[in-house]
Amino acid sequence: MVRTPLTPWERRRGERLGELLRETRGGRSMVEVAAAAGVSAETLRKIETGRAPTPAFFTVSALAAVLGISLDELAAVCAPDAGEDERDGQALSA
Repeated sequence: MVRTPLTPWERRRGERLGELLRETRGGRSMVEVAAAAGVSAETLRKIETGRAPTPAFFTVSALAAVLGISLDELAAVCAPDAGEDERDGQALSA
C-alpha cells in the first residue's frame, strides 16, 4: 500500500502535536507516560519528534488522557493558524 505524501501543513500539524505532548509531559519520562497510555516509548518518541505526524486517534486520545489534555485543547493547538491554508501550509492571499 502506497501512502500519499503528507502536505507541509500535515507535517506542521504533527510537529505542533509533538510539541504539546512534550511540553505537557514535562519532567515525566517518556517510558512512564507511554506505559500509562498503553503505547510503546518508541511510538511516543516518534510522535513527539514529528516522525509520526498522523498517529491513530486512539493513540492520541490515550496520551491526552494520561497527560490531562482535553481533546478540545489538542484540536485547538493543531488547528491551522488564521490565514493558513491547511492543504499546503501556505499563507492564504487576501
